[in-house]
Amino acid sequence: MRETPRPQGTAGDAGPGLPQHRSGSASAHTTGASRSGTPHRSDGRPPHTPRGARHTDPTGHPGTLPPVPRWPVLLFSRVAGLLAVFALVTWQVVADGPLLGPDERLGLALAGRGPHVLSDLFADLGNMEVAVPALACAALVAWLRRDRREAVYAVSAMVAVPLLVVPLKLWTDRQGPLTEATGYYPSGHTATAAVAYGAAALLLAPYVRRSWMMPVAAVLLTAATSIGLVLRGYHWPLDVLASWCLAGAVLLVLREVSSRSRRRSSSRTPSCRSGPS
Repeated sequence: MRETPRPQGTAGDAGPGLPQHRSGSASAHTTGASRSGTPHRSDGRPPHTPRGARHTDPTGHPGTLPPVPRWPVLLFSRVAGLLAVFALVTWQVVADGPLLGPDERLGLALAGRGPHVLSDLFADLGNMEVAVPALACAALVAWLRRDRREAVYAVSAMVAVPLLVVPLKLWTDRQGPLTEATGYYPSGHTATAAVAYGAAALLLAPYVRRSWMMPVAAVLLTAATSIGLVLRGYHWPLDVLASWCLAGAVLLVLREVSSRSRRRSSSRTPSCRSGPS
């Protein structure tokens, strides 16, 4: 009798069994083949769609697409908020709105209070002869440390103060608390102090160990200037508030521009050092 022929797929095996998958078969490219170490056929190819370029999270699930820079949205929203408050106060001053009554009563109640020597000292912090040299020293330090663009940006912000404040003073023509003279809105001394000390803090913060102390010092100096101006009867409270909003918008733009300039400078520095030796 002739023996029953064995299947060709198992001719080399010791006994009968299931046919073995050949390496060239299509089943080697299925997901089940990943257990044998063979990746999916499309895994080794570069991604052809944005979805394929996503990074996976720690759990292995597809992550999101690379985020779009959102700093303009945050910056514009904050600047818009400050300018909205400034516009509201300016409208009240020009239209003789209902906020002027409480503002004038509060200003007259605070005028002349406190020690005159201390209030005079605080008010003088907003003088150009005091605030501008402080910013100039900070700009010189930044310039010597090769942060020259940041120094130029800070000086430009200081130059913008009179360009913004003087036309507003002429337009609003508001009378001062203890004088018949006009042109007291907004407070130029407050805006000068806020931008000068704030810009100096932005320039010096990278060079001090506790960088948070610089903006705190700028806020305290500007607050002292504002208090001195109101206590001496040089400005109404709304004059000071409007200058805080206007100077805050300028400083927000300055901070963002300066930080982006520093990031570009730091990103270019390693590339210069990685060249052939």
